[in-house]
Amino acid sequence: MRHVIAIDQGTTGSTVLVLDEQLQVKGRGYKEFRQIYPKPGWVEHDPEDIWGSVTAALGQALAGIAPSSIAAVGITNQRETAILWDRKTGAPVHNAIVWQDRRTADRCAQLKASGKEERVKQLTGLTLDPYFSGTKIHWMLNNVEGLATRARAGEIAFGTVDSYLVSRLTGGAVHATDVTNASRTLLLDLHSLAWSDELLEIMGVPRALLPAVLPSSGPIGQTRGVPGLPDGIPIAGIAGDQQSALFGQACFAPGDAKCTYGTGAFILMNTGDKAVASKSGLLTTVAWQLSTGELRYALEGSAFIAGAAVQWLRDGLQFFSSAKEIEGLAASVPDSAGVIVVPAFAGLGAPHWRPEGRGAIMGLTRGTTRAHIARATLEGIALQNVDILRAMERDSGRPLTVLKVDGGASANDLLMQFQSDVLGVEISRPELVETTALGAAFLAGLGTGVWKDQAEVTTTWREQKRFKPTTDRAAVAEHLKRWDAAVAKA
Repeated sequence: MRHVIAIDQGTTGSTVLVLDEQLQVKGRGYKEFRQIYPKPGWVEHDPEDIWGSVTAALGQALAGIAPSSIAAVGITNQRETAILWDRKTGAPVHNAIVWQDRRTADRCAQLKASGKEERVKQLTGLTLDPYFSGTKIHWMLNNVEGLATRARAGEIAFGTVDSYLVSRLTGGAVHATDVTNASRTLLLDLHSLAWSDELLEIMGVPRALLPAVLPSSGPIGQTRGVPGLPDGIPIAGIAGDQQSALFGQACFAPGDAKCTYGTGAFILMNTGDKAVASKSGLLTTVAWQLSTGELRYALEGSAFIAGAAVQWLRDGLQFFSSAKEIEGLAASVPDSAGVIVVPAFAGLGAPHWRPEGRGAIMGLTRGTTRAHIARATLEGIALQNVDILRAMERDSGRPLTVLKVDGGASANDLLMQFQSDVLGVEISRPELVETTALGAAFLAGLGTGVWKDQAEVTTTWREQKRFKPTTDRAAVAEHLKRWDAAVAKA
């Protein structure tokens, strides 16, 4: 029996799964790491903490697994987070600037004011927003003494988290990324799938920093010097976490869509081999590229805060001690009693793109309780997605019929039922909600011949529960009206 390792490096922790040839989970590890908030709106990670969490999770997952049975390693990762490191030593030269970080809002505003936004969108499918990697790189080059000179001299390497992990996993031998992560940097031409000199000039990023761009499935490198892993295991799959979840959810047909409820909420719809330009505030991104040459694009909408809002209730307001307790608390009241929570703690993402937006709680009365705020927080997570999915339907010309869901918060039945109610479509939750890791494993297994084609993941994907809309549409319309008014004020 061969095994495939999936490394799922997320925003707050790293998960490692070991899957067998039937895509059954045979080992699991998880390790959280520090979140660093130097200033309001700034979010950083220590890359050494990231690496430490990966090796710790690997050690847990590999307990009882014969090293000789490991056929491949796949990586999926928090996207857009930017890391710079010394090519010779591998040592980071600054903390990673996380995708949630808003410090480059002024830089993005300057680029917009100089008329660059439309050209950037044509080339990248993205909007000018602090979310993406390009302005984060520029900030580090201009705020760490001597770094820009060293970068131009080729002494410094840039990578999103996948690229950093590949470097560490291969003992520094490989500096590469895949097309899905590269398409999130504001530096890749979405159509040629190559780094763009025009974009590099706009962003002020030297080409010498950049990794090689490879397909999402196929040979990337081999392990060397990794604690607990033999040398020579192929790294054969990489995809950004949301594209990996789309693949792991078997969303292989145009029009198939999924929502991952993690730190944020991320919705992707497969648009086939065409890069559909959004007119509704969405992003166009690479879904995956296989070694066979198969290339798929997707429309994407991101709400920056989802599960993180529940963490805020737990840690910031101390409403409960465990995030799982929110469902019982929220279900203890029949509704939110008119309370609306807009969880825009890191600005408003798609389709609004208002980095200056902030979280808001509205409709409070003397009768408001913790339970009402908890319920309104869950509802706010779902209501953000309505805005995104309606925009997606307009851009794609396809009505949504079923939304596949995954990620930690998808286990919350109250949230999933409300999501179905306000969207008016069915919600399908799989048996394995860690489909982000499943996608990475499957890409790696495809790249090494463990699995022959996508039909194998389609036959192994199994639904655990389906939620159908129940609330009358007049009540939903009234709720959406209150939501729109709250968003306008956030």
